Amino acid sequence: MTQTRALGHTRPRAPWRATILDRYLVSELGGPSLFGLSAFTLIFVATQILAIGRLVSEEHAPLWAAVEYFLWDMPQFLLLVIPMAMLLGTLLAMQRLSSESEITAMKAGGISLSRIVAPLLLVGLVVSLLALMVQELFVPLANDRAAYIRQQAIEHISPASSNLQAVTPLPGGRKQVTIASGLDIPTQTLLGVTVITYDAHQKPSELTVADRARYVPPTWTLENSTTYHFGADGSVESTAAAHTIVDIGERPNQIAKQKIEITNPEDLSRAEIKERLDSGQLSPQQRNLFTATYASKLARPFAAFVFTLIAVPFGLRPVRGGGTGLGFGLAVAIVFVYYVISTIFLSIGSAATWLAGPAAWTPNLLFTVIGASLLRRASRV
Repeated sequence: MTQTRALGHTRPRAPWRATILDRYLVSELGGPSLFGLSAFTLIFVATQILAIGRLVSEEHAPLWAAVEYFLWDMPQFLLLVIPMAMLLGTLLAMQRLSSESEITAMKAGGISLSRIVAPLLLVGLVVSLLALMVQELFVPLANDRAAYIRQQAIEHISPASSNLQAVTPLPGGRKQVTIASGLDIPTQTLLGVTVITYDAHQKPSELTVADRARYVPPTWTLENSTTYHFGADGSVESTAAAHTIVDIGERPNQIAKQKIEITNPEDLSRAEIKERLDSGQLSPQQRNLFTATYASKLARPFAAFVFTLIAVPFGLRPVRGGGTGLGFGLAVAIVFVYYVISTIFLSIGSAATWLAGPAAWTPNLLFTVIGASLLRRASRV
């Protein structure tokens, strides 16, 4: 009776529960991936050091400003380096496991090849999601800071001027329009600020005029402001304040980008690109390019997962000497082919808005099919 009850309470083991084997494979991936991250980062750093030299020698920029600009400019390059590191790390890890017959031993123990590589693919997917978060949350802030340093300390640009504007949607169909005569880059301050609030019928309901608006994340502070309230009966009431908190909805450099970087969507986040698309201020050619880049920026981070998948079957192939060097060369070749194809399809996606989504995801789908086919063939061996 006791034995029957015990058997009755036996629970089947979860097929995807992390095992010692999973942790072992992930640990084997860690070292080579960090090596790949360091190696590819050094390649980008070497090119940036030359750029620093040109800034100091040709543009007479202070050395500290050039170095700080370089550090803030690096996060966008990391988005390219991370998938490459996953590719090289998976290649080297699989080459080592295969050359020492550990993969053969696992398969002899009844573990399928797809189950063996499952934790590696899961890591690739997680890294892709993290890269997407970095692209959308951190890189725009880093690009803003890099732009401030370049404009202030390197190019010595005076406050940006000429009708800077930001439009913020409000609940109930209302909207807020902020207009400034200039942007003081060092202090992140808008000059000569006018904030107009429109009601649901697009009639002005409130007007605020201020000497300046200082950006203190995540909001703005109006200094020496006067607010005029327009009543439904035509009456006007005014209120003066030394400091008023207002949500303009955009960061200082986002406002400046509307004029100085509207033709370069690669420097914008997906959220900023969507704002440009919704503004209605783009020409048909610009709209096609912005739509293609918007879709491409969602697809690119998942190159980490695609590279992990395609690296597995290549890593299982027999290697005769020069394992690390051969893996590095193979990784560079795969990355080169992938980004050439991505560039071609970005151009195709820019031809029409309906092509943007399919063109952005075609390189990932193509390499996924190739990787899955090679992995299926390798599992039969």
